[in-house]
Amino acid sequence: MATKTEEGAEAVTEARTDGTTAEAGTAEQREERAAERRTAGEGAAEAEEAEEAAEAAEAAEAAEAVKAVKAGTRDGDDTAPSGVGQGAGAVVSAALGLVSLSGGWIGTLAGAREQLVGQLRTSTSASVATQLKEVYGDSWHTTALWAGLFALAALVTGVVVLARSAFTAPGRPKAAWSRSVAWAGVSLGVIGLLLAVLKYSDALLGLPSAG
Repeated sequence: MATKTEEGAEAVTEARTDGTTAEAGTAEQREERAAERRTAGEGAAEAEEAEEAAEAAEAAEAAEAVKAVKAGTRDGDDTAPSGVGQGAGAVVSAALGLVSLSGGWIGTLAGAREQLVGQLRTSTSASVATQLKEVYGDSWHTTALWAGLFALAALVTGVVVLARSAFTAPGRPKAAWSRSVAWAGVSLGVIGLLLAVLKYSDALLGLPSAG
């Protein structure tokens, strides 16, 4: 009887021990699973944060690129008209200088008109000196006047182009050819203006004497 009782007690003890061990194993597995879940959750959160950070960085880079493009466009808009305007002004100055030397069709037309007016106003009985002055002298003076106006316009335009180029910001590009053409326009304007003054005052190619 004692032996059976002892065997029963040992069986109960072993059963309890096995149950405790099973429960301990189950608890450890639960903890491991919970730890794995926490780790997986933390990894997912980190991945989401990394994706958000990458998207924010891409958005910032895109915004900077757009700003750079806009800034470049503004700089290009500011620089291009300046260079184009100076070049155009230099060409206009040189062209006006050439016109002042040749007189241009406006000066020729104005001189012919003044000659016609002189012929209409001068009677056939007038003296030769009066006829020369009214028919030819006034016509030549009118041509010289228009040539002087063209020369003055060429001179002023060339000076404005050179002054604007001189006061341009150091960092902005400058076209060397526009300065050269502007100097040519200024030179032609000075020469044309001098010749116009000499012709208008009869110091150069004056009227022939009637005697």
